[in-house]
Amino acid sequence: EVQLVESGGGLVQAGGSLRLSCAASGFNFDEYTIGWFRRAPGKEREGVSCISSSDGGLYYADSVKGRFSISSDNAKNTVYLQMRSLKPEDTALYYCAAMRTCSPAAVGRRLIVGSWGQGTQVIVSS
Repeated sequence: EVQLVESGGGLVQAGGSLRLSCAASGFNFDEYTIGWFRRAPGKEREGVSCISSSDGGLYYADSVKGRFSISSDNAKNTVYLQMRSLKPEDTALYYCAAMRTCSPAAVGRRLIVGSWGQGTQVIVSS
């Protein structure tokens, strides 16, 4: 069973940084993509970034390019999302999910494997 647990969220001032973690279990981590998504209050869930352990594929939404960085520690089955220069519009509940492929289309269509987790809350104050 695919299980992913997000952590690392919190309250930060605009311009600050946070690092989110996504701990995975129940599947062959090396064969899957891990994606980060977020849902802001009153908005639909949107894709933020993804990383593929199998082919090194990377994707960032335009809204986070140059500010967010995704990385993977395969030994720990964990994916990180380093967030810098945070803005109030980054405030959202952040989720990670397993995916078959890392691509703009897959992220845009939210093509995940398994179900959504609880997420980790990020609040950026102005």
